[in-house]
Amino acid sequence: MAPMLETRNLGISFGGLRAVNEFNMKIEKGELYGLIGPNGAGKTTVFNLLTGVYKPSEGFILLDGEDITGKSTIEINKTGIARTFQNIRLFTQMTVLDNVKVGLHNNYKYSTLAGIFRTPAYRKTEKEMNERAMELLKVFDLDKEADALAKNLPYGKQRKLEIARAMATNPKLLLLDEPAAGMNPNETVELMDTIHFVRDHFDMTILLIEHDMKLVSGICEKLTVLNFGEVLCQGETAEVLKNPQVITAYLGE
Repeated sequence: MAPMLETRNLGISFGGLRAVNEFNMKIEKGELYGLIGPNGAGKTTVFNLLTGVYKPSEGFILLDGEDITGKSTIEINKTGIARTFQNIRLFTQMTVLDNVKVGLHNNYKYSTLAGIFRTPAYRKTEKEMNERAMELLKVFDLDKEADALAKNLPYGKQRKLEIARAMATNPKLLLLDEPAAGMNPNETVELMDTIHFVRDHFDMTILLIEHDMKLVSGICEKLTVLNFGEVLCQGETAEVLKNPQVITAYLGE
């Protein structure tokens, strides 16, 4: 069986600068995988390559055996990769429910005319979307806040809503970009529970970038460590975190 995600010799240069070089990684279905490294190591660049924000200069990206190299962001999302961002990007003036419904639009279709005239087909689709969105909100324990504006949620719940919206696109692979950024210790613990829950409840494969070592060691089964755009070390989390090169890269000499 093909890995859920495989990158082969992935590379990108900006001008003369080599941002990522010969990046190879394999993530099996159902794994909780971490991509770590010091600031400026190229982690977000890798995420941008995987999601079509950047086109690689070399190499290949395979999702569940399908070559998605060079596809657009929208195509890649439809193929099955969803992501959250380091700085939460919700539609702050929209309700919690409507934020999730935005994610559902991949899977539900009606014509513009049906929307304008609110035909029975439109009403049926809207009802189905509301029900599906509410199901997702229940899973994340956000159903009580369905009618609240997204901006009025506390930070930890905004992060949960962002994950719920990503899950609404029905992905095979979920990319989390520093999900614990800006969280207090209690929110971080709750986030760890949420990530575990998403993996188990949705049978999801998850790749996350993170600085919070407690979170990484608490949930990631395997890690790839990047340094200056190159893979420094890969393998089981406990082994990687003991590697002297990894410790040096993080803490300096």
